[in-house]
Amino acid sequence: MKFARYGVIAAGALLALFVITSSRALAHKGKHTPEQLKAFEDVFMEQVKIGDQIFHGDDATLKKFKVNLSRTGMACAMCHPFAADTHPYQFPKFQGSLGGFGTLRDMVNWCIENSAEGERIDPNSDAMKAVEAYIHWSNRAAKLDPGRH
Repeated sequence: MKFARYGVIAAGALLALFVITSSRALAHKGKHTPEQLKAFEDVFMEQVKIGDQIFHGDDATLKKFKVNLSRTGMACAMCHPFAADTHPYQFPKFQGSLGGFGTLRDMVNWCIENSAEGERIDPNSDAMKAVEAYIHWSNRAAKLDPGRH
């Protein structure tokens, strides 16, 4: 009886291993071409550019994306030049000012609402995604370290 039980467990483990390794192998069937990589980079850098314009308070971009960073005319870059002191590599984490666990997008909105007295950006909007791309791009040499303070 024990032998049969061990056989079933071993067969299940082998099946699970096969499923895991075969699905991993299917994740990327082929390498990206240089043209594809350039296209991906172009799309990303376009988002970084839009995020940079929002972060620096470009009026036309703010209007286009319906973003109101501040009622006092402040932009993110006034306190965070070149996205300094934004620490995107530490998120998600517990953040005292948020009163709990949060993401970079949560912190961006906290800062807009509390420090700049602006209106929060929809976390799933194109504007927030662009701001996030700019912040990550500006901190691209930093090592990921989620949860650190």
